[in-house]
Amino acid sequence: MIFDAYRALEVLARHPRIDPTRIAIMGFSRGGQAALYSSMKRFQRLHGPVGQEFAAYIAFYPTCNTTFREDEDVADKSIRIFIGSADDYVPVAACRAYFERLKAKGKNIQLTEYDGAMHAFDNRMFRVPQKLEKAPTSRRCELAEAEDGVIINAKTKQPFT
Repeated sequence: MIFDAYRALEVLARHPRIDPTRIAIMGFSRGGQAALYSSMKRFQRLHGPVGQEFAAYIAFYPTCNTTFREDEDVADKSIRIFIGSADDYVPVAACRAYFERLKAKGKNIQLTEYDGAMHAFDNRMFRVPQKLEKAPTSRRCELAEAEDGVIINAKTKQPFT
């Protein structure tokens, strides 16, 4: 998804009616994860268009439980995370931890928590909050990127499955 985001940026930046310096990325849930981690300079160097980056990174209820190599080396642009404090699908704790690490590095990041809000709190289809306590998710997993690029369970050091 991050690769796809960079391809979209490349196409949009060439469009004559679009100001390439004002293209932001925004995503929701798994797309929020892509929006958040597309801010990593390492991924930009590997997959991004040369001389072009997003103007801002906006992530709604992203999964933040993966520690990537060099994940504190992010773009010097606004990074915004919006998440519900009661989200049982993507718990806020991992996003708080990532936010704190980036804030300590002096990055332009803000974490906005909505008290009592669940996952997909902004989806108008869910007039009643949806509890997702039995939905399959990596909510209890701590993941990390190994030296070979494989995502592993941070506790067991085994490949994530």
